[in-house]
Amino acid sequence: MQMERLRVSVAGASGYAGGELVRWLSRHPRVELAHLTAFREQGRPVADVFPNLRGFATQTLNGTSWTDMASDSDVVFLALPHGAAIAAAPALLDGGARVVDLGADFRLKEPASYLRWYGAEHGATELLGEAVYGLPEANREALRSARLVANPGCYPTAAALALLPLVATGLVQGPVIVDAKSGVSGAGRNPSATTHFSEVNENFRPYKLGEHRHGPEMEQTLALAGTPVSIYFAPHLAPMTRGILATCYAPLTGDLAADDLLSLYREAYRDEPFVRVLETELPQTKATLGSNFCDIAVRVDPERRLAVAVAAIDNLGKGAAGQAIQNMNLMFGFPETEGLWAAGVYP
Repeated sequence: MQMERLRVSVAGASGYAGGELVRWLSRHPRVELAHLTAFREQGRPVADVFPNLRGFATQTLNGTSWTDMASDSDVVFLALPHGAAIAAAPALLDGGARVVDLGADFRLKEPASYLRWYGAEHGATELLGEAVYGLPEANREALRSARLVANPGCYPTAAALALLPLVATGLVQGPVIVDAKSGVSGAGRNPSATTHFSEVNENFRPYKLGEHRHGPEMEQTLALAGTPVSIYFAPHLAPMTRGILATCYAPLTGDLAADDLLSLYREAYRDEPFVRVLETELPQTKATLGSNFCDIAVRVDPERRLAVAVAAIDNLGKGAAGQAIQNMNLMFGFPETEGLWAAGVYP
């Protein structure tokens, strides 16, 4: 179903992902912003919370109920802490709104996995089967009719786009090592000791090696290629505000020529508007800053039978808000690039 103009609401509009949603949505030609909600910043103009939005978004952050929001919205973006969407999504869907959840509540299909990695029972298991994983490059057709979209995590987006064409060959044997670096904004807007400027500046550190919640999401997503793959995920915090660089090391069961691998990726992403396959260059986060693009490069070490795939994204763009809007465009029959087709910021 195609609509001329959508009433769109953002819950959690005072966080980094929420603010990025408002930035893109405020200039989307098919969108009218309805409600912007925030728990901690109620009553403040959104442009006071995000000064970059002055002249673009005039709404005041409020505390609208889910019922009222559903009755006044075609689609609601949930940019909320983990667990909050479990209560919000059923109420919004019952009220007739469609939902894009930027959190993790509907990404993992197994309730036991959610309990293990997020430490709580899942309170809306009846929706897990309906939720569509929002990686357009892998799930485009299912997204067109979705009521509830589970927007992928930032790290899994980069890893999946880097690895899916390679895994689909059947030549990959695990474990695949995903060594990824993220900017500090991936930790959210609430400050902590580990994300304090003094702790991050001129520093570079790994964290949650092999224990990060995005590891099982990566494995679940790569299974879409038809072959289960074991992942060892090694995240790192980099001294930058935005961006993810994922370098993925995949052992091979057979020979694979570099030219053949590059051709495989060119073909896989030939018609994908937001994936750029690089030939001689290597990805860098600065090239995707402030955009919805993912840059990918692939290499082969024939002596070691090792393929290396590198992806760069903006963790708040293709890793969060940009991809969420790309999913919205698909859900409502709009051109996929609507409101998103813009180069990143450089330098």
